[in-house]
Amino acid sequence: MAAVPLKPEYRPTLVELLAPHWRRASGGARLLVVAALLLLAVAVAALVLTLLPARASYGGPVPFGFNYRGLYRTAPDPGGLVKVARRAPDGRLQDSFAVEPLALPAYRGSLSGELPLYASGYIHALSLRYTGFRLRGEGKGKVAAGVVAYNVFYTAVIEGATMYGRDFLLLRERPGERLGVDIVMHTLPHSSSRVTSPLLVATAGPLYEPLRTFSLD
Repeated sequence: MAAVPLKPEYRPTLVELLAPHWRRASGGARLLVVAALLLLAVAVAALVLTLLPARASYGGPVPFGFNYRGLYRTAPDPGGLVKVARRAPDGRLQDSFAVEPLALPAYRGSLSGELPLYASGYIHALSLRYTGFRLRGEGKGKVAAGVVAYNVFYTAVIEGATMYGRDFLLLRERPGERLGVDIVMHTLPHSSSRVTSPLLVATAGPLYEPLRTFSLD
């Protein structure tokens, strides 16, 4: 297809302005320009990937998935399934969102009645797992329809720093259901201006997106 001719008032074009300089440039200068353009393209691609949400999924006995942005995949803790985190330039942990397997013992009655009972032992295990553990609250939560959730809020020393913690125990709302997932969320106090206590973890900041989009597939 023939190019549409430009009106005189739109000339000279950028290509026409640069063409004489490009022809006079040495081979080395041309290589530097090409390399700079390639680096710019890589930087733009990296920025786009950072701003767009990524997707994490797991297809085990309890399949799940969630979106995240501003966080990066990292090796799960021993026994964990999936983990994403954010660190400061000095390596200090700022936020983490981890999914671990959850298996309730056999029980009688409703799942919503069993979870508070299970949580008492779970909280005791947290007190042994983390230095400086302090329980700040617990109670039922809501993530999606057809899912029973229970929250545990706390502070603890993690990687040498006191952090807010919020754990979600999630299971499908089915009679006798025992297999689910444990979402473990940690954030450095005031890493987000709107997260000022453990009860507000994942209501704002980079942990909001993973929890908001989390689903048991």
